[in-house]
Amino acid sequence: MSRLARELQGEHGDVEATLQAITAAAVLTVPGVDECGISYVIGRARIEPRAATGHLPHHVDLLQQELRQGPCLDAVWDQEIVRVDDLTSDQRWPELSRRARDIGVGGMMCFQLFVIGDQLGALNLYARAPRAFGDEAEDIGQVFASHAAVALAGAQHEEHLRAGMRSRDLIGQAKGILMERHKLTADQSFALLTRISQELNRKLVDIARELAETGDIPAGAGRRD
Repeated sequence: MSRLARELQGEHGDVEATLQAITAAAVLTVPGVDECGISYVIGRARIEPRAATGHLPHHVDLLQQELRQGPCLDAVWDQEIVRVDDLTSDQRWPELSRRARDIGVGGMMCFQLFVIGDQLGALNLYARAPRAFGDEAEDIGQVFASHAAVALAGAQHEEHLRAGMRSRDLIGQAKGILMERHKLTADQSFALLTRISQELNRKLVDIARELAETGDIPAGAGRRD
């Protein structure tokens, strides 16, 4: 697990690569797992598949989205860990169980990864045969999910920092163009970018990107005072 944690945290801020690494490692690490997927639940309603080892997790996410119920939703909303030993006999979600069995799901384990505002994340483990997961698999899955959550949080944080630096660089380039062309100070240039952003109802960084790429103030902006 220590080696796994180091490997997962070695993606250096690439969230998508971290998500894919987590799903691949789960299949190799947790006993009984045939497929793995990570799902984001937006606003407690919309399920967004983010990474998977095959088609099965995506199909189950679509079912849970359609039926508004299932172990993934229960894990992120209420219980943090949901284990389904045998979908043929589990009656918590009868319609989901019936339809999931039809596409080859025998058992599931779902773990809450994170809760950030109205966005929640779950790690979903799938077995094609019933009763493939025992207590040992659940214990290992829980530890694995904890390491995965830490790795994912680190990747997201680093990605946000990089995005912030890119935005700052773009705004700096745009300010420089305005300062050179219109003989403005740094503060005046930033104020002008802010005013254009408000006038056009567009993000400041998008205004700065267009100005840096084209050299012109976006069409539709009022004249500079």
